Amino acid sequence: MQDLIYLRHYPDTLQQQVRQLLAEDQLGNTLQRRYPNQSHSVQTDKALYEFTQELKRQWLRSSEPVSKVIFDPKIHIINNALGTHTQISRVQGGKLKSKNEIRVAALLKQLPLPLLQMVVVHELAHLREKDHNKAFYKLCQHMQPDYHQLELDLRLYLTLFEQRGESSV
Repeated sequence: MQDLIYLRHYPDTLQQQVRQLLAEDQLGNTLQRRYPNQSHSVQTDKALYEFTQELKRQWLRSSEPVSKVIFDPKIHIINNALGTHTQISRVQGGKLKSKNEIRVAALLKQLPLPLLQMVVVHELAHLREKDHNKAFYKLCQHMQPDYHQLELDLRLYLTLFEQRGESSV
């Protein structure tokens, strides 16, 4: 029985369904039907910054500003991370200034837009909630009602890539 590392915390029944789809070589087709439009126009750091700022304007107007948003080819799926958020504090003159940065795995350029949006929403939610707690996930769902389904679908894509031995993961 294969270890589904991206689905470890999901129920056994779901893991069995995924194993069955993999055995029948149907997981890719299932995801293709769910996301027929695989490509999107958010392919540059500038486009990602604008995409992120629009989501922030829509949902988190009063939150701290985000100074930098980039696709980072160095982010690998280590510890299930597809994005990072950092708050960098610097002393300038007599003042302490902080900047928020979001980095998103370059792999998300290849995946459907709703999955990229889910990762951006996740990182934006960290502007208000630093920890992965109940309030954090409630905020994610407020910004993207199908957040949990998209997170599962992203994990299914990662499982498919791993099964195929694709180097993009």
